[in-house]
Amino acid sequence: MTDAARDLASFLTASPSPYHAVAEAVRRLTAAGFVAQPEDGPWIDGAGGRYLVRDGTILAWWQPETAGEKPLRVFAAHTDSPGFKVKPNPDVGTAGWRQVGVEVYGGALWNSWLDRDLGLAGRLALYDGRVVPVRVDRPLLRIPQVAIHLDRTVNQGLTLDPQRHLLPVWGLGDPADGDLVEFLAVLAGESPADVAAHDLFTYDLTPPATIGRDDELLAGPRLDNLASVHAGITALTEAARLDPGTVPVFVGFDHEEIGSDSATGAAGPLLETVLTRLAGGFDARRPVFARSRCLSVDVTHAAHPNHLDKHDLDHLSVPNRGPALKVNAVQRYATDAPGAAAWQRACRDAGVPSQVFVSKNTVPCGSTVGPIMSTRLGIRTVDVGIPVLSMHSARELCGVHDPELLARAGARFLGDTD
Repeated sequence: MTDAARDLASFLTASPSPYHAVAEAVRRLTAAGFVAQPEDGPWIDGAGGRYLVRDGTILAWWQPETAGEKPLRVFAAHTDSPGFKVKPNPDVGTAGWRQVGVEVYGGALWNSWLDRDLGLAGRLALYDGRVVPVRVDRPLLRIPQVAIHLDRTVNQGLTLDPQRHLLPVWGLGDPADGDLVEFLAVLAGESPADVAAHDLFTYDLTPPATIGRDDELLAGPRLDNLASVHAGITALTEAARLDPGTVPVFVGFDHEEIGSDSATGAAGPLLETVLTRLAGGFDARRPVFARSRCLSVDVTHAAHPNHLDKHDLDHLSVPNRGPALKVNAVQRYATDAPGAAAWQRACRDAGVPSQVFVSKNTVPCGSTVGPIMSTRLGIRTVDVGIPVLSMHSARELCGVHDPELLARAGARFLGDTD
């Protein structure tokens, strides 16, 4: 495993929820000399690294001595991943089983979550206004699949009802005794009576690992899109170290997997507010934004050897051949020719190979935060990402060299003044 892949594996393990991912990013930024910019406090003047946190979203940047003199370079990713979120009244069950009520979060591959040992992670909101993190880092939940003896057609096509078939079990007994929140409150060192609400997500406990004859592949949870968050933090700290002729910015948005329409999503005002301040204010931002660029970084589809009919064979992306430029004629990706040229220049100057991904005409692609940012900000945006297999599975697969290649190209993009 490369050093970057090993560090990514550590980042994945530390980040079972968006809130934990933000906390780990803060830890790394603090170690690199960045300091907190309170959202509700005065703007910290002077040169240096800053970060701002709101819930599951983090912004970080290297601030010059004088705002508005340098173009902005933004590396954007997202902290959330598909899975299951615990419902407000979680204690359910039947036939002597205790279960947990969950909602599907994002476009998860449901079958990939069956028969896995799952933990719970997220946060508890208390009546006194405090928010405390919580993490159950041991097998607690399991979504059991029906035995083949009870459904002889299961291998001809698995059909799952999310209301009935995706409820995890977590023990035996009467669900009316309802004590999941109590269990989590005690684990967090709080009184159960003090818990007013919660944001909790299931996560797969299997640790990241390399696979293959030559250990050239990394399997792990939440590669979509923590692989990009990890690369963005790495790229920002490297660009800041070089004190570039730009203002390098990293943002990890929450809620991308469910559409980005939230106060902490890409469609919200948070990034625009910070970039406007970095550009010298609303009246001064127009020429700065015109010279600025955004890099929307989200994983892309690796060529699937068992399903090549799903791909455009002239635009395949393969692990360990570098990050892929993502292009779509109807702007599901925000890339245009000048943006593509800026990305290709960054890759060339960083000595990083690059690929191009275009979806098959008969298989429409997904989208990213890229089109949302370009629409909201009017800043030229380009979409890129490393290739992965099993996107939106509980466990995904990428190349061990791609995390480093993405971070190197990202750092060059953040410092590119051309």
